[in-house]
Amino acid sequence: MASDSPDTIALAVDRTRLAYERTLMAWVRTAASLISFGFTIYKFFQFLREGQPPPPQEGILGFRAFALLMIAIGLTALLLASADHQRHRHVLRVEYGPIPYSLAAIVAILVGVLGVLSLVGVLSGAW
Repeated sequence: MASDSPDTIALAVDRTRLAYERTLMAWVRTAASLISFGFTIYKFFQFLREGQPPPPQEGILGFRAFALLMIAIGLTALLLASADHQRHRHVLRVEYGPIPYSLAAIVAILVGVLGVLSLVGVLSGAW
């Protein structure tokens, strides 16, 4: 059996790195869905209740709390997935040398900023 050539190893590292990128992008999509769904729920019920007195009791979890929970879960998932992605990239970098920067990580940061803005908007009631 022939030993692995440098090209074979490089291709395997690229496939692994790209698998990490795809995994992070799947988590980014999930987080973006949770964040946007939470914000949409908040705005929908805010629109429905415009001009009406607040109800005496909204139940165990009101629409605002539900929206905050959805946004927080999305941000938490994004943070955990990004940390895992960075950990895997670090292992590849240590074992096989330099690897290209991560576009998925950049997108994760942008979606994270969107999530934080949504969270602040719902908390402050400014939007």
